[in-house]
Amino acid sequence: MSKRFERANSQLQKCISEIILNKMNDPRIDPMLYISEVYLTPDFQFCKVKIALDDEEKLKTIVKVLTKSEGFIKRELVNMVSMPQMPKLQFEIDKGTSASVRINEILKTLNINKDE
Repeated sequence: MSKRFERANSQLQKCISEIILNKMNDPRIDPMLYISEVYLTPDFQFCKVKIALDDEEKLKTIVKVLTKSEGFIKRELVNMVSMPQMPKLQFEIDKGTSASVRINEILKTLNINKDE
């Protein structure tokens, strides 16, 4: 991936996170929500936004809320980011982060002596 797209992905991740956590007033959005990855296609048509949270059910609701709020998020992005065109945002659950959170929960429940 070129430096240009790495920079664009990083900037989009920062701005989308800022919009979701600070400018959206929806009580269904958890303040612990984490934007784990943003991937912009080379033609600037689509942007895949992966989100993570420790509660899987809450995460499904948040994906629906964010999908419905795409227009608002894109309008805010126009003011924050200079791009040839604003991409269509696709919100997805980050399965990798969810899996690692689940593994950590399981490991905490195990009774293993520190000597072992």
